[in-house]
Amino acid sequence: MTDTVTESANMLLIAGLVVYGMTLFADYSARGRWAKNVTSLLASLGILSLALALALTPANSDVLIRLSRTEASKVLLGMSSFLLLLSIGAFGLITYTRPFRLRHERKIDQALNRDLPKIP
Repeated sequence: MTDTVTESANMLLIAGLVVYGMTLFADYSARGRWAKNVTSLLASLGILSLALALALTPANSDVLIRLSRTEASKVLLGMSSFLLLLSIGAFGLITYTRPFRLRHERKIDQALNRDLPKIP
C-alpha cells in the first residue's frame, strides 16, 4: 500500500517537474535567447555521450570494476559536494556584490554627467 502511494507521489512529482520545465522552456524560447544555450546543451550532451561510449569499452570496464572496489567513489562524492558548495558560494557572492557594483556604476555616471552642461 505504501509503495503504491510512494510511487504515485513520485510519478506526480516527476510529471509536475516535466510540465514546469516545459513551461520554462516555452517562456525562454519565446524571448529568443535560447539558441546559444541550446547549442551549448547539445554540444555538452554530445561530449558526455562520447565520454560514455569511450568509458564502456571492455578494457575500461575492467578498470571501472577494480576502481569500484576501492574508496574512490567516496573521494569523488566528497570532491563533488565540495565543488557544488563552492559554486553555491560563488553564486551567492556574485548575487550579493552585484547591487554594490551597480550602485558604483551609477555614481560614476552621475559624476561624469555632472560636469556636462545642461542642454534643453
